[in-house]
Formats: sequence, structure tokens, C-alpha cells
Amino acid sequence: MSLDKVLSIGGRPGLYKLITQTRGGFVAESLIDNKRVSVSVQNNVSILSEIAIYTLTEEIPLKQVFETIKKKENGQPCSVKPKDSKDKLEEYFFDVLPDYDEDRVYASDIKKVVQWYNLLQKHNMLDFLDSEEEKESVTSDEEE
Repeated sequence: MSLDKVLSIGGRPGLYKLITQTRGGFVAESLIDNKRVSVSVQNNVSILSEIAIYTLTEEIPLKQVFETIKKKENGQPCSVKPKDSKDKLEEYFFDVLPDYDEDRVYASDIKKVVQWYNLLQKHNMLDFLDSEEEKESVTSDEEE
């Protein structure tokens, strides 16, 4: 599943999988407890594929950050916990993204990225990273 179908809903914990659209919004399923919720267009909803992390030079898509974490952790959950200290979270994130913008990326943002990565990893939803890497290598092989 791609990040286009994974949502963060303001005021609700965790991530949600888009199930279907309705007239007034859509139905989503929680990755935490598998409960379905109806979400209206008034809710603050973010699609993970559209989220990026600020660096000193550009914005890095969340997908690339997840790829880096996955490589660093060998596909396992993050070695830091979301409840770890601000300093420990920032130190970990510097390993993942050395030039992230400390002024615009807060500890709470890092905490969310770690939580989201762990949730996606737990549900084996990081496969989209591998499949896109394979597509890229096939495309580059064809170009040669």
C-alpha cells in the first residue's frame, strides 16, 4: 500500500487507512485498533505522501525519511522510543537526516515520524519502499 492511502487525522492518535469516499468525506480505518471512523471534510486530514521534512536546503518527502530509517534499522522498529527525551530524539534524527532544519522541525514532529514509522512497520506497510526501489532499478537498467 502506498502512502497515498495512509492518513493522519487531526485530534486523533495514530494513522488511518483510507477505505472509501462518501458524499461528505470518507471512511477510514485505524491502524491502531482497526476501528472504522467517518471523517468529514471539516476535519484536518494529512495524506502521508504529501508530508515533507524541512532541511537546510530543501524539503525531503516523508517517504524518503522512512526509507532512510528502514535502512538504518534494517527493517526493524526504531531504536528510539517516542517517549524518549527531546535530546535523544534529536540525536537520532540527526543520524537519519543530518541536515534537517532544527528551527522548523520540532521534537514533537520527530516523535510523530518515529510513531508513524513504527506503526507502518508493525503492519508491514513499508513494502511500498521496496517495490518503488525495484521499479527504479529496473528503469535504470533499461536506460543503460
